[in-house]
Amino acid sequence: MTGTAPNPPKPYTVTTGHRAVRSFVLRQGRFTPAQQRAFDELWPRFGLDYAGTPRDFDQIFGRQAPRVLEIGFGNGDALRFAAARDPERDYIGIEVHAPGVGRLLNALDTDAATHVRLYHHDAVEVLRNEVAEASLDEVRIYFPDPWHKKRHNKRRLIQPEFAALLVSRLRVGGRLHAATDWQDYAEQMWDVLDAAEGLQNRAGPRGHVPRPDWRPQTHFETRGQKLGHGVWDLVYDRD
Repeated sequence: MTGTAPNPPKPYTVTTGHRAVRSFVLRQGRFTPAQQRAFDELWPRFGLDYAGTPRDFDQIFGRQAPRVLEIGFGNGDALRFAAARDPERDYIGIEVHAPGVGRLLNALDTDAATHVRLYHHDAVEVLRNEVAEASLDEVRIYFPDPWHKKRHNKRRLIQPEFAALLVSRLRVGGRLHAATDWQDYAEQMWDVLDAAEGLQNRAGPRGHVPRPDWRPQTHFETRGQKLGHGVWDLVYDRD
């Protein structure tokens, strides 16, 4: 079966008379019938519908375990890679683009994963309203949209208010890992995260680390490095 299926509803809360500045634009692309079937058949198993109220993740996963949250998982390759190698921790993924969510739903079904759940929703709303304070062991943000035009920089995800929200959701001793292939965005991440109360840069001020083994190297990253592009992995500890 081929063709294009209708996209799921908008993954954010619409407030009449208010236009929020968001870190994403819904460039959904081709949403296939296979991805639609994934939503229809696998969402009840792996999906979390946004309700805007605090979640009991111990109940959702059926156990008490450390939790890793990945924001903007794209096609889900990094989340799938990490979850398959780390069954002792529970994984929560957030992504607004429906094709990537559908693709990962199918992959998790193939893997028979039991410790992964997905949101198709705005990460800021999920963190603010559904994730309790000090409840996350780790947050991962890999290659967020760089919004490289200066007039669009305000739409970048990593901003002081968002950093404070992240800190509040991480447990003491937890970890924040951000990666970007745009040096200008890395500079902004340093400006924001190095100054965030409660975070310590593992590599020192304005420092970055080699790609950790828990983050797989992407095809685009490999191609970019061959062209001489840089990649910056920033790791922070919650103190």
